[in-house]
Amino acid sequence: MGMSDEVFEVSCPDCGAMLKVDPVTRTIIAHTPAPRKKMFEDFGEAAKALRESDQRRDSLFQQSVDAQRNRDDVMAKKFAEAVKKAKETPDTGKPLRDFDLD
Repeated sequence: MGMSDEVFEVSCPDCGAMLKVDPVTRTIIAHTPAPRKKMFEDFGEAAKALRESDQRRDSLFQQSVDAQRNRDDVMAKKFAEAVKKAKETPDTGKPLRDFDLD
C-alpha cells in the first residue's frame, strides 16, 4: 500500500479538536482546539446561577451547624442503644482464637 505524503486532518472524538497528522512520521503537526461552549448566554443568567449557588452553600452550612449542635444528643442515644443491645444479647463466653479452631 502506498502512503500519501499529504497531511490529513482528524477530529478528536473526545474533545472535538482538529488534529493535523503527518502520515510519514505519524506525528501530530498541528492542533486546533475545539471551540469552547458558553456556560451562560448573558450576565443575568450567570448572576442568577451565582446567587443560587450561594443559597445552596448557605443551606449546606446551616445543615452542618445543626448537625454539630445535635451531635452530642445523637451520640448519647446511640451509646444508650448499644448498651441496651449488649445487655439483651447473652454472653457466649470466651472468644475463639484462630489456633483454637485447629
